[in-house]
Amino acid sequence: MFKQLSQPNEKSATDIHNRVILHVPMDRSLRCEFDAAARRPLRLRLRYAFVHTYKPVLDDEEYRSFESTAEYRRWCDEYLPDWLGYSDGTD
Repeated sequence: MFKQLSQPNEKSATDIHNRVILHVPMDRSLRCEFDAAARRPLRLRLRYAFVHTYKPVLDDEEYRSFESTAEYRRWCDEYLPDWLGYSDGTD
């Protein structure tokens, strides 16, 4: 899995780290997709990097504000589904 390119007598950890590469076998079609993605402009790559997923209750209003963190936590426990991960975990 790792291909060692450094000389065995080198002592510097940085040198060794910089010369060790991870070799991952990849089929040709996957490699072509990877290379094509790498050629895209950064702005386009960032656009495709994030997928919007609707979050019930959270996405239903533009914003919410709370007087305290405790109030926010109570609201999360009362209104948000557990699978969103906003509960305090004491259930």
